[in-house]
Amino acid sequence: MPRTPPQPPAFKPTYTHIPPGPVAGPLQLLPINAEVVAVHTADGAHVGSLKKVGGVWKFKAMGYGAAGGMMEPGHGPLTEQHNMQFATPDAAEVSARLLGALAGVSG
Repeated sequence: MPRTPPQPPAFKPTYTHIPPGPVAGPLQLLPINAEVVAVHTADGAHVGSLKKVGGVWKFKAMGYGAAGGMMEPGHGPLTEQHNMQFATPDAAEVSARLLGALAGVSG
C-alpha cells in the first residue's frame, strides 16, 4: 500500500526573533521525524521543539537573534519552559502547559 505523504502545515513556519511578551496561541506542532516535533506559535513563529529523550518528550526552547537568523538554543519567549516534559506530543496539552507556564498558571 502506498504511503501517504505528509501534509503541509496549516500555517507558514517562520524562523525569526520574537520579543519578550505574550506568545500567540494555541501552539502548533509540526512533526519533523519520529523523535522530533517543531513547536510554532499560532502565527507560525518557531519557539522550540519537542525531542524524545529516553522515552520522554522534552521541550527544547529556541530563540533567534534580534538581527534575525542566528539560532539560540535554550532561548526565546519560552526559555523558562526549556526541558518541560510531556508523555506525548499532544498539541492541546503542549500549548496549555507551555503557555500556561508563560502566563504564570500552574498545570
